[in-house]
Amino acid sequence: MKTFVMLHGINHNMFGKRDPAQYGTVTLAEIDSSLQALGKELGVQVESFQTNSEAAMCERIHQAFTDNADGVMINAGAWTHYSYGIRDALAILTVPVVEIHMSNIHAREAFRHVSVFAEVVKGQICGFGVESYLLGLRAAVSATAA
Repeated sequence: MKTFVMLHGINHNMFGKRDPAQYGTVTLAEIDSSLQALGKELGVQVESFQTNSEAAMCERIHQAFTDNADGVMINAGAWTHYSYGIRDALAILTVPVVEIHMSNIHAREAFRHVSVFAEVVKGQICGFGVESYLLGLRAAVSATAA
């Protein structure tokens, strides 16, 4: 069975509590549950990981490489806009990587318009709330079939 890794970044453990105007009231556990359900429907396994530590995120990306994950989805939160360490870890991967954001980062503050990951990911999905995650999983699975 193919395995896809969902990486949740900084402050995502606070989904459901932080800024409901941008992120709604869904919790991280609910997002992961939705991904698990879609994974079963698509016949793939989804492993989720969340951290507020940039080092731990890089280590989990390295583990995805070592474990031969079939694809990676990442919503790194604010790290998206400045973490060259995470960007370089993602560049090591040889599988499709899909960048995900619940909000439309291009319609928010100017600093959020730039993703340092853009050059090393297969594509970006943003602005669809929880659906962004499901679209991201579908895109990653589709990219491995191509």
